[in-house]
Amino acid sequence: MILGAKIQIFRIFACMKTTIFLVRHGETVDNARQIMQGQTQGELNEQGIEQAQQVAQRLAKEPIDAVVASDLHRAIQTAAFIAAPHGLPVETTPLLRERDWGGFTGRYIPELKGEVWPDDIESEETLLLRARDFLLYLTATYPGKRVVAVGHGIINKAILAVYARCTMREVQRMMNAEVRLLTTSAESTASAAVTASLAASTGAVSSSKGTAAHTTGSATAE
Repeated sequence: MILGAKIQIFRIFACMKTTIFLVRHGETVDNARQIMQGQTQGELNEQGIEQAQQVAQRLAKEPIDAVVASDLHRAIQTAAFIAAPHGLPVETTPLLRERDWGGFTGRYIPELKGEVWPDDIESEETLLLRARDFLLYLTATYPGKRVVAVGHGIINKAILAVYARCTMREVQRMMNAEVRLLTTSAESTASAAVTASLAASTGAVSSSKGTAAHTTGSATAE
């Protein structure tokens, strides 16, 4: 009887919808310089600070239960502005880190066109699985809550792809300080996660190989 009650409670929590305000960090010094930041810390420039303040104002009247950010400085900076009006701490997780660009990190993006990708770039398969893990973590930790999640251009794109059960190429890139609203549950996220895992294992997503002209296109410093 007790076991049955526990299972029933688990099912209730698994079905509770989590509302996610997915945010990309404000513009950074390296964004403006078109430098590939990857998992470097980054620093908001004046425009980025203004963008973060504007997002904070927009979300100030929203009921927010938690603010979660990538553990990279540029995301934490942005999240701190958003969290302040709510009196909330900024929780951080490496699951929200930007894609690891390996040997391309720190490079001037226009110069990467046509270059063969180095072997140490985080693959799209790995990125999608990390995005899946983030959504599973968030919905399991904050069932029925309203959460701001501050990430980066490419990891946010992967999160949106898992959420929508589509390829990353079908997701429009987020601009600096842009906000997109997601509503999901642990149960529906787990179902989407299976789709993401199958896509990764069957090669339905691109690999980390190829040339920068083909795979990054008009990429900006995320």
